Amino acid sequence: MGEELSLFRAEFNGSLRVESREERLTGDAGVVLLREVVERLGISRWLTKRLDDPRSPLLLTHPLSELLNTSLLLLAQGWRDQDDADSLRNDPALRLAVSERRGIGPLLPAEEPFQPEGLASQPTLSRMVRALSTAENRAVLREGLLEIASRRQKARRGGHRPRYLTVDVDSLPVTVHGHQPGSAHNGHYHARVYHPLVATVAETGDLLDLKLREGSAHTAAGGLSFIESLLDRVEEKLCQVASVRIDAGFPEETLLAALEARGTSYVARIKNNSVLDRMAEPLLRRPVGRRTAEPRTWLHEMTYRAASWSRERRVVLAVLERQDELHLHYFWIITNWTAAEMSAEDLLALYRDRGTAEGHFGELMDVLDPALSSSPRPKSHYRGEVPKLHFPSGDSFAHNEVLLLLNALAYNLAHTLRALLVNETRQGWSLRRFRERVLRVPARMLLHGRRAVLVVTHAATPLWHALWTSLTRLRCAEA
Repeated sequence: MGEELSLFRAEFNGSLRVESREERLTGDAGVVLLREVVERLGISRWLTKRLDDPRSPLLLTHPLSELLNTSLLLLAQGWRDQDDADSLRNDPALRLAVSERRGIGPLLPAEEPFQPEGLASQPTLSRMVRALSTAENRAVLREGLLEIASRRQKARRGGHRPRYLTVDVDSLPVTVHGHQPGSAHNGHYHARVYHPLVATVAETGDLLDLKLREGSAHTAAGGLSFIESLLDRVEEKLCQVASVRIDAGFPEETLLAALEARGTSYVARIKNNSVLDRMAEPLLRRPVGRRTAEPRTWLHEMTYRAASWSRERRVVLAVLERQDELHLHYFWIITNWTAAEMSAEDLLALYRDRGTAEGHFGELMDVLDPALSSSPRPKSHYRGEVPKLHFPSGDSFAHNEVLLLLNALAYNLAHTLRALLVNETRQGWSLRRFRERVLRVPARMLLHGRRAVLVVTHAATPLWHALWTSLTRLRCAEA
Protein backbone atom coordinates (compact mmCIF):
# COMPACT_ATOMS: atom_id res chain seq x y z
CA MET A 1 0.00 0.00 0.00
CA GLY A 2 2.96 2.35 -0.27
CA GLU A 3 5.76 3.51 1.99
CA GLU A 4 5.95 2.09 5.49
CA LEU A 5 7.25 4.29 8.27
CA SER A 6 8.44 2.69 11.49
CA LEU A 7 7.50 5.00 14.35
CA PHE A 8 8.70 3.35 17.56
CA ARG A 9 8.93 0.15 19.57
CA ALA A 10 7.06 -0.03 22.86
CA GLU A 11 9.25 -0.16 25.98
CA PHE A 12 6.69 -2.11 28.03
CA ASN A 13 6.55 -4.88 25.38
CA GLY A 14 9.42 -5.25 22.94
CA SER A 15 7.34 -7.35 20.53
CA LEU A 16 5.06 -4.36 19.84
CA ARG A 17 6.03 -2.02 17.01
CA VAL A 18 4.06 1.00 15.77
CA GLU A 19 4.17 1.75 12.04
CA SER A 20 2.44 4.13 9.67
CA ARG A 21 1.16 2.90 6.30
CA GLU A 22 -0.82 4.53 3.51
CA GLU A 23 -3.86 2.34 3.95
CA ARG A 24 -7.47 3.41 3.60
CA LEU A 25 -8.33 3.48 7.31
CA THR A 26 -10.97 5.57 9.04
CA GLY A 27 -12.19 6.22 12.55
CA ASP A 28 -15.48 7.71 11.31
CA ALA A 29 -17.20 4.87 9.51
CA GLY A 30 -20.58 6.15 10.78
CA VAL A 31 -20.56 8.94 8.21
CA VAL A 32 -21.93 6.48 5.65
CA LEU A 33 -24.96 5.96 7.91
CA LEU A 34 -25.42 9.71 8.25
CA ARG A 35 -25.12 10.21 4.49
CA GLU A 36 -27.71 7.48 3.99
CA VAL A 37 -30.12 9.48 6.17
CA VAL A 38 -29.34 12.63 4.15
CA GLU A 39 -30.00 10.71 0.92
CA ARG A 40 -33.19 8.97 2.00
CA LEU A 41 -34.73 12.18 3.40
CA GLY A 42 -33.46 14.19 0.43
CA ILE A 43 -32.55 17.06 2.73
CA SER A 44 -29.32 18.04 0.97
CA ARG A 45 -31.16 18.38 -2.35
CA TRP A 46 -33.94 20.34 -0.63
CA LEU A 47 -31.44 22.80 0.85
CA THR A 48 -29.37 23.15 -2.33
CA LYS A 49 -32.43 24.04 -4.43
CA ARG A 50 -33.37 26.87 -2.08
CA LEU A 51 -30.00 28.30 -1.03
CA ASP A 52 -28.37 31.02 -3.09
CA ASP A 53 -24.77 30.19 -4.09
CA PRO A 54 -23.05 33.35 -5.40
CA ARG A 55 -20.02 31.47 -6.80
CA SER A 56 -19.42 31.16 -10.54
CA PRO A 57 -20.45 27.67 -11.72
CA LEU A 58 -17.47 27.63 -14.10
CA LEU A 59 -14.97 27.90 -11.25
CA LEU A 60 -16.48 25.42 -8.78
CA THR A 61 -14.44 22.55 -7.40
CA HIS A 62 -16.79 21.65 -4.54
CA PRO A 63 -20.54 21.95 -5.28
CA LEU A 64 -22.69 23.52 -2.55
CA SER A 65 -24.33 20.15 -1.82
CA GLU A 66 -20.92 18.59 -1.08
CA LEU A 67 -19.93 21.52 1.16
CA LEU A 68 -23.17 21.12 3.10
CA ASN A 69 -22.60 17.36 3.38
CA THR A 70 -19.06 17.98 4.61
CA SER A 71 -20.12 20.45 7.31
CA LEU A 72 -23.10 18.43 8.55
CA LEU A 73 -21.29 15.08 8.66
CA LEU A 74 -18.20 16.49 10.38
CA LEU A 75 -20.32 18.27 13.01
CA ALA A 76 -22.45 15.18 13.65
CA GLN A 77 -19.26 13.14 14.12
CA GLY A 78 -17.97 15.62 16.70
CA TRP A 79 -15.46 17.51 14.51
CA ARG A 80 -16.55 20.98 15.56
CA ASP A 81 -13.77 23.10 14.02
CA GLN A 82 -13.47 23.78 10.30
CA ASP A 83 -9.73 23.14 10.56
CA ASP A 84 -10.61 19.47 11.13
CA ALA A 85 -11.56 19.22 7.45
CA ASP A 86 -7.91 19.75 6.53
CA SER A 87 -6.59 16.95 8.76
CA LEU A 88 -9.37 14.60 7.59
CA ARG A 89 -9.04 15.57 3.94
CA ASN A 90 -8.08 12.06 2.77
CA ASP A 91 -10.29 10.03 5.11
CA PRO A 92 -11.82 7.43 2.76
CA ALA A 93 -15.22 7.15 4.49
CA LEU A 94 -15.66 10.91 4.57
CA ARG A 95 -14.53 11.35 0.96
CA LEU A 96 -17.07 8.79 -0.20
CA ALA A 97 -19.88 10.04 2.08
CA VAL A 98 -19.76 13.73 1.17
CA SER A 99 -19.42 13.25 -2.59
CA GLU A 100 -22.29 13.45 -5.09
CA ARG A 101 -20.40 11.20 -7.52
CA ARG A 102 -21.30 7.53 -7.73
CA GLY A 103 -18.86 4.66 -7.87
CA ILE A 104 -15.34 4.79 -6.45
CA GLY A 105 -14.39 8.03 -8.20
CA PRO A 106 -14.27 10.07 -4.95
CA LEU A 107 -11.49 7.77 -3.68
CA LEU A 108 -9.30 8.09 -6.77
CA PRO A 109 -7.07 10.95 -7.96
CA ALA A 110 -8.92 13.67 -9.87
CA GLU A 111 -9.00 13.09 -13.62
CA GLU A 112 -10.42 16.46 -14.67
CA PRO A 113 -9.84 20.11 -13.68
CA PHE A 114 -12.10 21.42 -10.90
CA GLN A 115 -12.91 17.88 -9.80
CA PRO A 116 -12.95 17.38 -6.00
CA GLU A 117 -10.03 15.40 -4.64
CA GLY A 118 -10.53 15.02 -0.91
CA LEU A 119 -12.59 17.15 1.43
CA ALA A 120 -12.95 20.89 1.01
CA SER A 121 -10.38 22.98 2.86
CA GLN A 122 -11.07 25.19 5.86
CA PRO A 123 -11.01 28.42 3.78
CA THR A 124 -13.55 26.92 1.37
CA LEU A 125 -15.87 25.98 4.24
CA SER A 126 -15.45 29.46 5.71
CA ARG A 127 -16.47 31.00 2.39
CA MET A 128 -19.53 28.75 2.38
CA VAL A 129 -20.50 30.06 5.83
CA ARG A 130 -20.14 33.61 4.57
CA ALA A 131 -22.28 32.84 1.51
CA LEU A 132 -24.98 31.33 3.72
CA SER A 133 -25.07 34.31 6.09
CA THR A 134 -27.55 36.35 4.04
CA ALA A 135 -30.97 36.76 5.60
CA GLU A 136 -32.58 34.66 2.85
CA ASN A 137 -30.14 31.76 3.24
CA ARG A 138 -30.41 31.76 7.03
CA ALA A 139 -34.20 31.55 6.67
CA VAL A 140 -33.76 28.47 4.46
CA LEU A 141 -31.47 26.81 7.03
CA ARG A 142 -34.02 27.48 9.77
CA GLU A 143 -36.77 26.02 7.58
CA GLY A 144 -34.54 22.99 6.99
CA LEU A 145 -34.82 22.00 10.64
CA LEU A 146 -38.59 21.67 10.38
CA GLU A 147 -38.24 19.97 7.00
CA ILE A 148 -36.07 17.18 8.45
CA ALA A 149 -38.53 16.65 11.32
CA SER A 150 -41.49 16.65 8.93
CA ARG A 151 -39.92 14.19 6.48
CA ARG A 152 -38.84 11.86 9.27
CA GLN A 153 -42.34 11.79 10.75
CA LYS A 154 -44.00 11.24 7.36
CA ALA A 155 -41.61 8.37 6.64
CA ARG A 156 -42.31 6.87 10.06
CA ARG A 157 -46.09 7.24 9.80
CA GLY A 158 -46.56 6.31 6.14
CA GLY A 159 -47.07 9.90 4.99
CA HIS A 160 -49.69 10.78 7.61
CA ARG A 161 -49.41 13.68 10.04
CA PRO A 162 -50.21 13.13 13.74
CA ARG A 163 -53.23 14.92 15.16
CA TYR A 164 -51.53 16.59 18.15
CA LEU A 165 -47.95 17.55 18.98
CA THR A 166 -46.40 19.70 21.70
CA VAL A 167 -43.82 22.36 20.88
CA ASP A 168 -41.26 23.14 23.58
CA VAL A 169 -39.77 26.62 23.42
CA ASP A 170 -36.87 27.79 25.58
CA SER A 171 -33.72 29.87 25.58
CA LEU A 172 -30.26 28.48 26.19
CA PRO A 173 -26.73 29.84 26.63
CA VAL A 174 -23.99 29.32 24.05
CA THR A 175 -20.69 30.17 25.71
CA VAL A 176 -18.22 32.06 23.54
CA HIS A 177 -14.59 33.07 23.94
CA GLY A 178 -13.39 36.53 23.08
CA HIS A 179 -15.56 39.46 22.07
CA GLN A 180 -17.81 37.88 19.47
CA PRO A 181 -20.16 40.55 18.04
CA GLY A 182 -23.45 40.49 19.92
CA SER A 183 -22.18 38.31 22.76
CA ALA A 184 -22.34 39.67 26.30
CA HIS A 185 -21.79 38.65 29.88
CA ASN A 186 -25.05 37.18 31.15
CA GLY A 187 -25.39 37.39 34.92
CA HIS A 188 -27.81 34.46 35.07
CA TYR A 189 -25.29 32.09 33.46
CA HIS A 190 -22.16 33.82 34.83
CA ALA A 191 -20.45 33.66 31.43
CA ARG A 192 -20.06 35.50 28.16
CA VAL A 193 -22.72 33.99 25.92
CA TYR A 194 -25.14 34.22 23.07
CA HIS A 195 -28.73 33.62 24.19
CA PRO A 196 -30.64 31.94 21.31
CA LEU A 197 -34.26 30.81 21.20
CA VAL A 198 -34.79 27.14 20.37
CA ALA A 199 -37.84 24.95 19.78
CA THR A 200 -38.27 21.16 19.72
CA VAL A 201 -41.03 18.58 19.31
CA ALA A 202 -41.77 17.24 22.78
CA GLU A 203 -42.87 13.81 21.57
CA THR A 204 -39.96 13.13 19.19
CA GLY A 205 -37.03 15.39 20.22
CA ASP A 206 -36.51 16.92 16.75
CA LEU A 207 -35.25 20.50 16.65
CA LEU A 208 -37.79 22.72 14.89
CA ASP A 209 -36.30 26.19 14.86
CA LEU A 210 -33.44 28.22 16.29
CA LYS A 211 -32.75 31.93 16.33
CA LEU A 212 -29.50 33.49 17.56
CA ARG A 213 -29.87 36.47 19.92
CA GLU A 214 -27.51 38.78 21.75
CA GLY A 215 -26.13 37.52 25.03
CA SER A 216 -27.96 40.21 27.02
CA ALA A 217 -31.39 39.36 25.55
CA HIS A 218 -34.19 38.63 28.01
CA THR A 219 -35.58 35.09 27.95
CA ALA A 220 -38.79 36.16 26.20
CA ALA A 221 -37.27 38.76 23.83
CA GLY A 222 -38.61 38.08 20.34
CA GLY A 223 -40.56 35.09 21.64
CA LEU A 224 -43.93 36.18 20.25
CA SER A 225 -42.88 36.42 16.60
CA PHE A 226 -40.68 33.31 16.95
CA ILE A 227 -43.51 31.17 18.34
CA GLU A 228 -46.31 32.48 16.11
CA SER A 229 -44.44 31.96 12.84
CA LEU A 230 -43.24 28.54 14.00
CA LEU A 231 -46.74 27.36 14.94
CA ASP A 232 -48.06 28.30 11.51
CA ARG A 233 -45.35 26.22 9.84
CA VAL A 234 -45.67 23.30 12.27
CA GLU A 235 -49.43 23.03 11.72
CA GLU A 236 -48.89 23.21 7.98
CA LYS A 237 -46.19 20.53 7.73
CA LEU A 238 -45.85 18.48 10.90
CA CYS A 239 -49.18 18.04 12.68
CA GLN A 240 -52.78 19.21 12.62
CA VAL A 241 -52.88 20.91 16.05
CA ALA A 242 -49.88 22.10 18.07
CA SER A 243 -49.80 23.13 21.71
CA VAL A 244 -47.00 25.09 23.40
CA ARG A 245 -45.01 24.39 26.56
CA ILE A 246 -42.81 27.19 27.90
CA ASP A 247 -40.83 28.02 31.01
CA ALA A 248 -41.23 30.75 33.61
CA GLY A 249 -39.42 33.46 31.67
CA PHE A 250 -41.95 33.54 28.80
CA PRO A 251 -45.48 34.18 30.15
CA GLU A 252 -46.29 37.79 29.27
CA GLU A 253 -49.62 39.33 28.37
CA THR A 254 -48.77 39.81 24.69
CA LEU A 255 -47.66 36.21 24.20
CA LEU A 256 -50.47 34.62 26.25
CA ALA A 257 -53.12 36.75 24.56
CA ALA A 258 -51.74 35.96 21.11
CA LEU A 259 -51.80 32.20 21.78
CA GLU A 260 -55.36 32.44 23.10
CA ALA A 261 -56.45 34.50 20.09
CA ARG A 262 -55.20 31.84 17.65
CA GLY A 263 -56.72 29.02 19.73
CA THR A 264 -53.41 27.47 20.74
CA SER A 265 -53.32 25.60 24.04
CA TYR A 266 -50.36 26.29 26.31
CA VAL A 267 -48.90 25.36 29.67
CA ALA A 268 -46.19 27.34 31.42
CA ARG A 269 -44.64 27.87 34.77
CA ILE A 270 -44.96 31.38 36.21
CA LYS A 271 -42.55 33.06 38.56
CA ASN A 272 -43.51 33.45 42.19
CA ASN A 273 -44.32 36.94 43.41
CA SER A 274 -45.70 38.46 46.60
CA VAL A 275 -49.34 38.05 45.47
CA LEU A 276 -48.85 34.39 44.55
CA ASP A 277 -46.95 33.81 47.79
CA ARG A 278 -49.93 35.15 49.77
CA MET A 279 -52.32 32.95 47.77
CA ALA A 280 -50.17 29.89 48.44
CA GLU A 281 -49.43 30.48 52.13
CA PRO A 282 -52.72 29.03 53.58
CA LEU A 283 -52.25 25.87 51.50
CA LEU A 284 -48.72 25.06 52.62
CA ARG A 285 -49.90 22.63 55.27
CA ARG A 286 -49.46 18.90 55.57
CA PRO A 287 -52.52 16.87 56.52
CA VAL A 288 -52.71 15.60 60.09
CA GLY A 289 -50.96 12.28 60.62
CA ARG A 290 -47.67 10.60 59.85
CA ARG A 291 -45.71 11.36 56.72
CA THR A 292 -45.78 8.63 54.15
CA ALA A 293 -42.64 6.88 52.99
CA GLU A 294 -42.93 8.44 49.53
CA PRO A 295 -42.92 12.23 49.09
CA ARG A 296 -46.39 13.61 48.28
CA THR A 297 -47.72 16.29 45.93
CA TRP A 298 -50.87 18.38 46.39
CA LEU A 299 -52.54 20.37 43.62
CA HIS A 300 -54.88 23.34 44.08
CA GLU A 301 -56.94 25.01 41.31
CA MET A 302 -57.34 28.80 41.28
CA THR A 303 -57.74 31.79 38.99
CA TYR A 304 -55.25 34.66 38.98
CA ARG A 305 -54.85 37.96 37.20
CA ALA A 306 -51.51 39.75 37.26
CA ALA A 307 -51.48 43.53 37.11
CA SER A 308 -50.28 43.47 33.49
CA TRP A 309 -52.82 40.88 32.34
CA SER A 310 -56.06 41.66 30.54
CA ARG A 311 -58.09 38.98 32.33
CA GLU A 312 -58.06 36.20 34.89
CA ARG A 313 -56.47 32.92 33.90
CA ARG A 314 -56.45 29.39 35.28
CA VAL A 315 -53.48 28.58 37.52
CA VAL A 316 -52.57 25.43 39.42
CA LEU A 317 -50.53 25.46 42.63
CA ALA A 318 -48.26 22.43 42.98
CA VAL A 319 -47.15 21.83 46.59
CA LEU A 320 -44.27 19.37 46.87
CA GLU A 321 -43.00 17.32 49.76
CA ARG A 322 -39.31 16.45 49.49
CA GLN A 323 -37.38 13.69 51.19
CA ASP A 324 -35.65 14.75 54.44
CA GLU A 325 -36.79 18.37 54.13
CA LEU A 326 -38.95 20.07 56.72
CA HIS A 327 -40.48 22.82 54.59
CA LEU A 328 -42.78 22.28 51.64
CA HIS A 329 -41.84 23.55 48.19
CA TYR A 330 -44.28 24.97 45.66
CA PHE A 331 -44.60 26.47 42.20
CA TRP A 332 -47.38 27.73 39.92
CA ILE A 333 -48.50 26.55 36.48
CA ILE A 334 -50.65 28.62 34.12
CA THR A 335 -52.73 27.28 31.24
CA ASN A 336 -55.67 28.05 28.97
CA TRP A 337 -56.89 24.45 29.07
CA THR A 338 -60.05 24.21 31.15
CA ALA A 339 -60.32 21.76 34.03
CA ALA A 340 -62.74 19.70 31.92
CA GLU A 341 -60.21 19.49 29.07
CA MET A 342 -57.21 18.65 31.24
CA SER A 343 -57.13 17.86 34.95
CA ALA A 344 -54.57 19.40 37.28
CA GLU A 345 -52.81 16.04 37.60
CA ASP A 346 -52.49 15.65 33.82
CA LEU A 347 -51.37 19.27 33.51
CA LEU A 348 -48.56 18.74 36.03
CA ALA A 349 -47.46 15.56 34.27
CA LEU A 350 -47.41 17.40 30.95
CA TYR A 351 -45.33 20.22 32.34
CA ARG A 352 -42.88 17.87 34.04
CA ASP A 353 -42.18 16.23 30.69
CA ARG A 354 -40.21 19.39 29.88
CA GLY A 355 -37.26 17.57 31.40
CA THR A 356 -37.00 15.45 28.25
CA ALA A 357 -36.88 18.55 26.05
CA GLU A 358 -34.23 20.12 28.27
CA GLY A 359 -32.22 16.92 27.84
CA HIS A 360 -32.29 17.38 24.06
CA PHE A 361 -31.22 21.03 24.45
CA GLY A 362 -28.38 19.84 26.67
CA GLU A 363 -27.25 17.26 24.10
CA LEU A 364 -27.04 19.92 21.42
CA MET A 365 -24.87 22.12 23.63
CA ASP A 366 -22.82 19.40 25.34
CA VAL A 367 -22.34 16.70 22.68
CA LEU A 368 -22.07 18.85 19.56
CA ASP A 369 -20.62 21.79 21.54
CA PRO A 370 -21.04 24.45 18.81
CA ALA A 371 -17.93 26.57 18.27
CA LEU A 372 -19.11 30.09 17.40
CA SER A 373 -15.86 31.84 16.61
CA SER A 374 -16.54 34.27 13.77
CA SER A 375 -15.38 37.81 14.57
CA PRO A 376 -14.29 40.76 12.38
CA ARG A 377 -10.52 40.29 12.33
CA PRO A 378 -8.97 41.69 9.14
CA LYS A 379 -5.74 40.01 8.09
CA SER A 380 -2.66 41.99 9.03
CA HIS A 381 -0.39 39.67 7.02
CA TYR A 382 -0.95 37.22 4.20
CA ARG A 383 1.82 34.73 3.37
CA GLY A 384 4.25 36.82 5.40
CA GLU A 385 3.44 40.12 3.72
CA VAL A 386 1.12 43.02 4.43
CA PRO A 387 -1.86 42.64 2.06
CA LYS A 388 -2.31 45.37 -0.53
CA LEU A 389 -6.08 44.99 -0.61
CA HIS A 390 -8.44 44.75 2.36
CA PHE A 391 -11.89 43.24 2.12
CA PRO A 392 -14.73 43.62 4.64
CA SER A 393 -15.06 40.61 6.92
CA GLY A 394 -18.86 40.48 6.68
CA ASP A 395 -21.52 40.19 9.38
CA SER A 396 -19.91 38.06 12.09
CA PHE A 397 -23.16 37.75 14.04
CA ALA A 398 -24.85 36.29 10.95
CA HIS A 399 -21.86 33.97 10.39
CA ASN A 400 -22.23 32.66 13.93
CA GLU A 401 -25.95 32.07 13.42
CA VAL A 402 -25.12 30.00 10.32
CA LEU A 403 -22.64 27.94 12.35
CA LEU A 404 -25.26 27.35 15.05
CA LEU A 405 -27.89 26.37 12.48
CA LEU A 406 -25.49 23.92 10.82
CA ASN A 407 -24.93 22.34 14.23
CA ALA A 408 -28.69 22.10 14.73
CA LEU A 409 -29.15 20.44 11.33
CA ALA A 410 -26.36 17.98 12.18
CA TYR A 411 -28.11 17.26 15.48
CA ASN A 412 -31.35 16.40 13.68
CA LEU A 413 -29.52 13.98 11.36
CA ALA A 414 -27.75 12.23 14.24
CA HIS A 415 -30.98 12.20 16.26
CA THR A 416 -32.81 10.56 13.35
CA LEU A 417 -30.31 7.69 13.39
CA ARG A 418 -30.39 7.48 17.18
CA ALA A 419 -34.21 7.28 17.16
CA LEU A 420 -34.08 4.44 14.62
CA LEU A 421 -31.69 2.49 16.83
CA VAL A 422 -33.83 3.10 19.92
CA ASN A 423 -36.82 1.73 18.04
CA GLU A 424 -34.90 -1.38 16.93
CA THR A 425 -33.13 -2.20 20.19
CA ARG A 426 -35.80 -0.95 22.64
CA GLN A 427 -33.00 0.62 24.67
CA GLY A 428 -32.25 4.19 25.66
CA TRP A 429 -29.33 5.78 23.82
CA SER A 430 -27.81 9.11 24.76
CA LEU A 431 -26.43 11.00 21.79
CA ARG A 432 -22.90 10.82 23.19
CA ARG A 433 -23.06 7.07 23.70
CA PHE A 434 -24.62 6.61 20.24
CA ARG A 435 -21.83 8.58 18.60
CA GLU A 436 -19.09 6.71 20.44
CA ARG A 437 -20.57 3.21 19.90
CA VAL A 438 -22.08 3.58 16.42
CA LEU A 439 -20.71 6.60 14.53
CA ARG A 440 -17.07 6.80 15.64
CA VAL A 441 -16.36 3.25 14.50
CA PRO A 442 -12.96 2.25 13.03
CA ALA A 443 -13.01 0.62 9.61
CA ARG A 444 -10.92 -0.20 6.54
CA MET A 445 -11.93 0.74 2.99
CA LEU A 446 -11.12 -1.87 0.33
CA LEU A 447 -11.33 -1.30 -3.42
CA HIS A 448 -12.25 -4.19 -5.72
CA GLY A 449 -12.51 -3.18 -9.37
CA ARG A 450 -15.38 -0.71 -9.41
CA ARG A 451 -16.65 -1.50 -5.95
CA ALA A 452 -15.70 -0.18 -2.51
CA VAL A 453 -16.10 -2.33 0.60
CA LEU A 454 -16.17 -0.77 4.07
CA VAL A 455 -15.00 -3.32 6.65
CA VAL A 456 -16.20 -2.26 10.12
CA THR A 457 -15.12 -3.64 13.45
CA HIS A 458 -16.95 -6.80 14.49
CA ALA A 459 -18.14 -5.21 17.74
CA ALA A 460 -20.29 -2.73 15.79
CA THR A 461 -21.90 -5.34 13.54
CA PRO A 462 -25.11 -6.01 15.56
CA LEU A 463 -25.85 -2.29 15.97
CA TRP A 464 -25.16 -1.48 12.33
CA HIS A 465 -27.30 -4.39 11.19
CA ALA A 466 -30.20 -3.19 13.35
CA LEU A 467 -29.78 0.35 12.05
CA TRP A 468 -29.66 -0.69 8.42
CA THR A 469 -32.86 -2.66 8.86
CA SER A 470 -34.60 0.55 9.94
CA LEU A 471 -32.87 2.68 7.32
CA THR A 472 -34.33 0.58 4.51
CA ARG A 473 -37.78 1.69 5.71
CA LEU A 474 -36.83 5.36 5.96
CA ARG A 475 -38.14 6.82 2.74
CA CYS A 476 -40.04 10.04 2.24
CA ALA A 477 -41.50 11.46 -0.95
CA GLU A 478 -39.85 14.81 -1.58
CA ALA A 479 -41.98 17.91 -1.62
